[in-house]
Amino acid sequence: MSRDFAVVLNRVSPIPLYHQLSGQLVTAIESGTLPKGSFLDNEIELAERWQVSRPTVRRAIQDLVDNGMLVRRRGVGTQVVSDQVRRPFKLSSLFEDLLASGRQPVTKVLVLDTVAADGEVAEALGVAPATAVVHIERLRSVGSQPLAIMRNWLTTEVAGSVSADELELRGLYALLRERGVRPHSAVQTLGAAAATSTDAAALGIAAGAPLVTMRRVMQDDTGRPVELGHHVYDAAHYTVELHVVDTA
Repeated sequence: MSRDFAVVLNRVSPIPLYHQLSGQLVTAIESGTLPKGSFLDNEIELAERWQVSRPTVRRAIQDLVDNGMLVRRRGVGTQVVSDQVRRPFKLSSLFEDLLASGRQPVTKVLVLDTVAADGEVAEALGVAPATAVVHIERLRSVGSQPLAIMRNWLTTEVAGSVSADELELRGLYALLRERGVRPHSAVQTLGAAAATSTDAAALGIAAGAPLVTMRRVMQDDTGRPVELGHHVYDAAHYTVELHVVDTA
């Protein structure tokens, strides 16, 4: 099946070849070029076809095995098993997690406005009701595949002069760090919901389709609450990964 998948590598780029290759494999899986259930050719054939070393191919494939998109089956080969984004449960932005896994995040800013804090926002951010706060709403995609709608509320002190152009090119937490705000801890609540007609239209799915939901209240390293987030993710393309350790 991977004979139908061509790669284009920039051999003078500072980005390692294995990372370029793993990113293009992810894109091929998510676009359906390498559909779930298909098999890759063996590493020797792939290395010859793509004109790279066998260790480069092996490391690129291992990245996707570690991310749950490929599985190695003894005596059978390497198979595509998932086209979902698998995200670790940690304090990080979706933008950063997508980049780290070799995917290309695309952001469209839907709302960037100053609004009066309602009761929930005021309580989460530790401000009085009706205090002016910054409301941000973004559509995050992986390539051309819509993945999540992210709604955030921040104090005006924290948000500063953040612009729509910046939000389309960078992750929110990276922008906060540049402004001296250091995300430190958060309370996150995961849930599930049926897509409203508005969210369904933005995500390109049917109304009532399943969504993964996340509510997050984040504090910086001084202990002050600085962000309330309400995010929804297309459950067909997104899972959360938890690492559980027996401490008994």
